[in-house]
Amino acid sequence: MSERHEPPEVAPPRHETRDISLRAVIAGGVVIGVAVGGLVILADMLFPQKSLDRLLKPPFPVIAEPALQSDPAADMAAFHAREMATLNGFGWTDPAHGAGHIPIEQAMRQIAREGINGWPVDGESGP
Repeated sequence: MSERHEPPEVAPPRHETRDISLRAVIAGGVVIGVAVGGLVILADMLFPQKSLDRLLKPPFPVIAEPALQSDPAADMAAFHAREMATLNGFGWTDPAHGAGHIPIEQAMRQIAREGINGWPVDGESGP
């Protein structure tokens, strides 16, 4: 008892017309265009200094190019040497006000010997 089933009648293939609406695409494009245009106008109102660019006259100021370190270890050693010379030497910090610096070891000995005005001493409680 084998029955033969005939395939149902199928319509010829065609594109789906309900996927997208041309009206929606056009309306979306108009909305995006109006939004971008509005943002451009808003940016122009918020940042009016764009006209300053037109006021600059040549020759334009020369901006130094970034200096690359060719030898970072040597640069760090030179920096360390300058810092140690400052820490271990005498010099003026602000000559106009009579402020200078002394070697760090000497300063620590002097502070240990004389103390700091208003600083609590061992065994003394604060206010």
